[in-house]
Amino acid sequence: MEQQKLPNATLILVFGIISIVTCCCYGVIGLIFGIIGLILANKATNLYALNPDQYEGYNNVKLGKTLSIIGIVLNILVVVFFVWIVSIIGWDALQNEDLMRERLEDYLGNME
Repeated sequence: MEQQKLPNATLILVFGIISIVTCCCYGVIGLIFGIIGLILANKATNLYALNPDQYEGYNNVKLGKTLSIIGIVLNILVVVFFVWIVSIIGWDALQNEDLMRERLEDYLGNME
């Protein structure tokens, strides 16, 4: 019997890579790709577990799942960082460079 490729094995790998690469986009885009990649990887893993002799490409699924998890963690850290920055500086200061500089100087002055 000829082996079939696992459905979405390459797509899972690509989504895992995209979730890591796009963590700089405020964490939202990468988080979406990471979650979708993780869901697809879990479906493919369950399909492979039912009949491992029938499918090939499980290594792509495992690697994609790992990359998706790393991407999710990185994106969550980026989201937490941006929320922290907005809570310290304020949303209005992000729009005004002088106000941002003033608030950063106040914050850094209070740390010393």
